[in-house]
Amino acid sequence: MNFAFLGKGFAISTLLFYVQFINADDSEIPTEVPVATGTIIQTTLHRYVFAYGIVEPEPATKNQPAASAKLATAVAGVISQIECEEGQLVKKGTPLFVLDTRVADAQIAKSKVAVEFARNNLARKQKLSINENISLKLYDDARQLLDTAQSDLQSAQTQRDLLTIKAPLTATVETIHFKVGEAVGQGSIVADLIDLQRLNIVLHVPSAEATALNTGQTVFIDSGQNDNHPREGVISYISSQIDLLTDTVLVRVAPVAKNCTEKTCWHPGQFVHARIVVETLNNRLVVPVESLVINGKSTLLAVVEGDKAQQREVTVGLRDGSFIEVSGEGLHQGMTIVTRGAYGLPSETRIRVIK
Repeated sequence: MNFAFLGKGFAISTLLFYVQFINADDSEIPTEVPVATGTIIQTTLHRYVFAYGIVEPEPATKNQPAASAKLATAVAGVISQIECEEGQLVKKGTPLFVLDTRVADAQIAKSKVAVEFARNNLARKQKLSINENISLKLYDDARQLLDTAQSDLQSAQTQRDLLTIKAPLTATVETIHFKVGEAVGQGSIVADLIDLQRLNIVLHVPSAEATALNTGQTVFIDSGQNDNHPREGVISYISSQIDLLTDTVLVRVAPVAKNCTEKTCWHPGQFVHARIVVETLNNRLVVPVESLVINGKSTLLAVVEGDKAQQREVTVGLRDGSFIEVSGEGLHQGMTIVTRGAYGLPSETRIRVIK
């Protein structure tokens, strides 16, 4: 008997039995995948048109002037007084700048003397006229002389008034361009005024998307710097023209007053991001975007039943931020789904929820 051959056969049989035993144990060990879960919720979704813009003062309308003004001189002169400072809130009609008035004051004094002389001359002529010792022509000449002197005085006073530059609206003094003692020409811009309570946002929307816009639509506006509290506005104006250079349409947005507080008010020239609400869908089932798995042409959602997750094919709809609309057979509000760890899951597998 060949004992070597028998020994080899016994060893092979033992090895095969051990492999089968190991495989049998492996088949009984269940696969358990750690995942995070959430629920399907029902909410309102919005479709947006996105745009960028700049905060600017309101333009003039038929009911009120523009919210900004460049304060200019009506006549040439030398600045003798500045009655304001940058950042100061001034009321309409407040004197802000005064030009040198010495020449104008001298002209007013001269005109007053001429008026007084003409008035006395007319009084004398009136007395003579009563006694019929003066011709009607001399009396008319005296009256005309007084009218001319009074007109010259009024003109001199008007020229004097032009030397005082007043605020044309209630606003904040943003910039002062001259100092006391500097000469200014006629029409020189001496200061910039802006009414900070009357600002709007000017957006430039791509023309292809502008067709969905209407006045009165809600707009959410933020500064683009991780702004978690966007302010609200409404579309007040949509231009009928398309900018040929940028293929955009100009849109004006009026901020909602309740959103503009001392800490969150807009600043002229501020760059902003805007989301214009062009469609609202109510009572839609949504899930976090990261819970969906794209498998070829199919979109899958892992639905949790007990300690197992089963992949189901769903149809996606509108996306709003981090949520997306889903629909499919058997889906309902409150259903538990896998939100993190869905990629790589088999069609049905045992899971362990992680916190």
